[in-house]
Amino acid sequence: MTSMIQILAIAVSSALLLVVLELVRRRRLTEEYSFIWIACALALFGLSIWRDVLHAIARWLGVFYPPAVLLLVLIVFVFVGLLYFSVTMSRQREQIERLIEDVAILEARLHDAAPRDTASDAPAGGSPGRSPDRS
Repeated sequence: MTSMIQILAIAVSSALLLVVLELVRRRRLTEEYSFIWIACALALFGLSIWRDVLHAIARWLGVFYPPAVLLLVLIVFVFVGLLYFSVTMSRQREQIERLIEDVAILEARLHDAAPRDTASDAPAGGSPGRSPDRS
């Protein structure tokens, strides 16, 4: 790997690590989700610095251009991240659906527990369920 490509790879992986750490510091990214990004940046940084490891992995994989292994590592981490976030989104969707059901049950119980005075249910001057000042 030429020194210019190595310098660029080190700069990009360092920038990725710094961006992730800054996002965590500003609370834009939770620590739970930052783990995979930090691992990705550190792996890229390590492969960028230690050329012998990069060349050994490239020989083992049969890759003739060792910097292409950096791209392969990046793609693997992106796929792992996407899978992780898909699992997380699926879990959150199930939790949201459960919360919607619980709110509907609570609203039904609240409605059933409310006094049954029909004269006070309908607001004056409007259709049932709407106040006269709303349109």
